Amino acid sequence: MLSDLPIRKIIHVDMDAFYASVAQMDNPELRGKAIAVGGGGARGVISAASYEARKSGVKSAMSGRLAIKLCPELIFVRTDFDRYKEISNGIRKIFYDYTDLVEPLSLDEAYLDVTENKKGLPSATLIAKEIRQRIFNEIGLRASAGISINKFIAKVASDINKPNGQKTINPEDVIKFLEDLDIRKFYGVGKVTAEKMYQKGIFTGKDLKSKTLEYLDENFGKSGRYYYHVVRGIHNSEVKPNRIRKSLAAERTFRENLSSEIFMLEKLEHIAEEVARRLEKSKVAGKTITLKIKYSDFTLQTRSKTLPYYVSEKAIILETAKDLLYQNKMNNSVRLLGISLSNLNTDPKKSKPLDKENKSVSVQLKFEF
Repeated sequence: MLSDLPIRKIIHVDMDAFYASVAQMDNPELRGKAIAVGGGGARGVISAASYEARKSGVKSAMSGRLAIKLCPELIFVRTDFDRYKEISNGIRKIFYDYTDLVEPLSLDEAYLDVTENKKGLPSATLIAKEIRQRIFNEIGLRASAGISINKFIAKVASDINKPNGQKTINPEDVIKFLEDLDIRKFYGVGKVTAEKMYQKGIFTGKDLKSKTLEYLDENFGKSGRYYYHVVRGIHNSEVKPNRIRKSLAAERTFRENLSSEIFMLEKLEHIAEEVARRLEKSKVAGKTITLKIKYSDFTLQTRSKTLPYYVSEKAIILETAKDLLYQNKMNNSVRLLGISLSNLNTDPKKSKPLDKENKSVSVQLKFEF
């Protein structure tokens, strides 16, 4: 029951078409035009698309070749992660004017807990509106926001009035909102899971809520418990200011498919070098090295090896990746290779499972959302 849980004021801020919007902001000639970040060349894949491009069906993870067919006037621009990070840091400075409880999810989105905030403002809705206005005035970009009692609902809500809008789900409206919500809108329900739910007659939150915990466990494994709770408005995860990185990776998509492992070794060296650079920059090391292989038919394969010690040096990463490459024969020619390190030398705090014995005592406060 919601009454058994602490009521927080959570804001999820999500920048609108961030990479594309930065490009348009920095280059006035691109404003109002259909642009795609990345995706240039015969084998390029799009990282982001402006809203003008999205109207033609262009979207992230789409090949540049398909995008240009959908939108012949599409303009491709290069990615600039140093610039994105610079802008992201400026946005976060605005967040910290209101609360220290900021949990970045990526360069362009974050959770904020403003239950108690530095401005002493009672309304999370007005705080979100003020933050969005400041981002526009001080940075020059548009943002959307979702406001509610927990992270799950706030994230779902931030997508409702995009772009350049916000949505508040008040405590008394949470259950009805979730019951009416299309299952595809539930954060954590991907395309494959949504199709599976559709096949089982689960189309809305109300349909999902009608299923028992046992049914969801049996049909959706470990995720079943998560679905069971969130559809009832229960998501007791706190905003974590210091989000712990779980893995670090780099990958490359090739202009032409590689059929010889000898050619792949040269590519792996560059990828291993990039991984090592990112590890050094993040001051972390890892034990588990994973080689990612995407074949020309788009099937994906991963091969992993866990070492008895933490590593961050290029030489060791590369040698392990080579061993993994030769571990099995290739199924086909290769269009993408990637290397990732996980099992990092961080100390993640394990959160307690949410069950009947782990419910927090509710705080009897009158909240203004």
